[in-house]
Amino acid sequence: MTKAEKHTNSYINREISWLQFNARVLQEATDETVPLIERLRFLGIFSNNLDEFFKVRYATVKRIVEAGKGGKNELGGIKAKELLEIITQIVINQQSESLGVLDTIKSKLEKENIYIIDETQIDSAKHDFIKRYFVQNVSPALVTIILNDLVQLPNLKDSGAYLAVRMLMSNGNKQFALLEIPKSINRFVVLPQEGDKQYIILIDDLLRYCLGDIFNIFDYKSISTHMIKISRDAELDFESDLSKSFIEKISDSVKHRQIGEPVRFVYDKTIDADTLEYLMTKMGIDDTDSIIPGGRYHNRRDYMSFPSLGRTDLLYDKIEPLPIKGLSFESSIFEAIANKEFLLYAPYHTFSYVVKFLREAALDPQVKTIKITIYRLAEISHVASSLINAAINGKTVTVSIELQARFDEQANIDYAQQMEDEGVNLIFGVQGLKVHSKMCVIEREENTKIKRYGFISTGNFNESTAKIYTDHTFFTSDQRILKDVNKIFNFFNANYKIFRYKHLITSPHNTQKALFKLINAEIEKVKRGETGCIRLKMNSISSYVMIDKLYEASRAGVKIQMIVRGICCLIPGVKGMSENIEVISVVDKFLEHSRLYIFGEGDNCKVYISSADWMTRNIDNRVEVSCPIYNNAIKQEIIDTYNICWNDNVKARLLNTANENEYRINDKPRVRSQIDIYDYYLNKLQK
Repeated sequence: MTKAEKHTNSYINREISWLQFNARVLQEATDETVPLIERLRFLGIFSNNLDEFFKVRYATVKRIVEAGKGGKNELGGIKAKELLEIITQIVINQQSESLGVLDTIKSKLEKENIYIIDETQIDSAKHDFIKRYFVQNVSPALVTIILNDLVQLPNLKDSGAYLAVRMLMSNGNKQFALLEIPKSINRFVVLPQEGDKQYIILIDDLLRYCLGDIFNIFDYKSISTHMIKISRDAELDFESDLSKSFIEKISDSVKHRQIGEPVRFVYDKTIDADTLEYLMTKMGIDDTDSIIPGGRYHNRRDYMSFPSLGRTDLLYDKIEPLPIKGLSFESSIFEAIANKEFLLYAPYHTFSYVVKFLREAALDPQVKTIKITIYRLAEISHVASSLINAAINGKTVTVSIELQARFDEQANIDYAQQMEDEGVNLIFGVQGLKVHSKMCVIEREENTKIKRYGFISTGNFNESTAKIYTDHTFFTSDQRILKDVNKIFNFFNANYKIFRYKHLITSPHNTQKALFKLINAEIEKVKRGETGCIRLKMNSISSYVMIDKLYEASRAGVKIQMIVRGICCLIPGVKGMSENIEVISVVDKFLEHSRLYIFGEGDNCKVYISSADWMTRNIDNRVEVSCPIYNNAIKQEIIDTYNICWNDNVKARLLNTANENEYRINDKPRVRSQIDIYDYYLNKLQK
């Protein structure tokens, strides 16, 4: 078998696998058991995901093409140019399906007396409100760009939505213009209720209704509008200017993103041919860009914020995050952790314990130092304010903040500057490596000695995402583990040194080697006639090296179960290669984000929580931490919840050679894992 044949037969292309994941998100929008408004929001998530995909992954493949490279080895046996065409065709099909889904949901909303109307459905009762709303709210925020052949087209904003206006003038000439849909105004305008009926109009259609007010100085015979959207390459390109600080370079690069190369052009397929040709010529759209004929509306990501209209019956039932037995907001969290380790599983548990830990550290006179890694912060971050509070109180606070957390760079820059102003010691990672680990260690003086307390997590310290992302946070005072955590912070300051970690598995130092050792141990068990077992949960697996190792374990007879939410380049269930590997993906109300590795069974099994997916970037190009769980009760808790997720037969899809995202359906008792895990923790509280 040639190298190219091996790629073709052994792996699913990463980009195609990602599009299959986004198809699972779209499935949630089609699922009639999902509440109607939530279905609209899944449609928004699908669209938002697609925007980011084009700005990052499609842009990367396009760069390979423009560099004159084939990219076959890196792309799973597909040439880069061919892959761009495959992606575009898949997306055209998915977009077409999503438009049908949107029409279906709108019809069902009408049965609930919720009407999304357009400019042709505005009667006299709504006219005055809309005109007043336009004058008071929309017109002051509106950017109108008049186009002509002599003036260069202004730079269109990345992922901005525009109405392309075509006026046929009285003298027979054509005048083109662009209306930028204002981002500062909610896309959905809720109109006055009429009896039991509720009405919503999109800003797009409100603008169409008010075209006469916008263009009243032009003498035109007819006017038409069609929506367009452009996505740009979101890769950050850094200047080599030595006089600029790292923050300045990142900030400049984020601003430059707005004028990055176009990678996708989406347009209303009913647009006039001359308007389309004029715009594409003006924007310099070429054959390496993905050109997508779409529907009347773009930027459907805005449906993520579709108003609830007070209709709780059309939303998911809210769950109240649970407390953790043994941890109290009325007493010291350090005293509790000194005696016992705790596991927080968000959003089933309240994330407030993380903030409580940091707030207590900020106030406690015995706490001397706080060290934490930050990847993505909430827009209003209690985590950041607690760290600033600690610095004001004289603690030595060290924050490793990742300024290159994609699409959150500006927020992190703003918080970094605030923290720096208040005396927080900032570390901007390690050259060439993103700091993606999620950990905190504090040093507390007790009886003239220093004792460490801390937590390690699979997710970001972000109060907003903690409500919808599933993540584990492990609170511990185990000095062995926290000594290793402290070494990682030493590595940030002296990254020319190689530190030895006795307990933590760390990237880029030894993740691959350590995982290979754990996998080999399961292979050896099979060779001795014992049972070899590996259970994994992660967001993505795309590293060919790690996939090949799992194939080796499968061929040896090791039973492997995998829960992979997103990209899965591994092909399970292939005789002679992966017949002992099963993979499912769970897409539901919460975004499955935690990473878990379980090797072996019974009392001697080894359990890790981790920040690392099995992707080349996580293993070789990032600072990641996988933390062993030595506490038997917490080990069992992780295994229990893993098994609940594995047994899901409501929201689990089978990942297999067919790549059709089939739901796992069987005759076993109904298990919807996210509901059942909440019940699992509720029952633990009641014991």
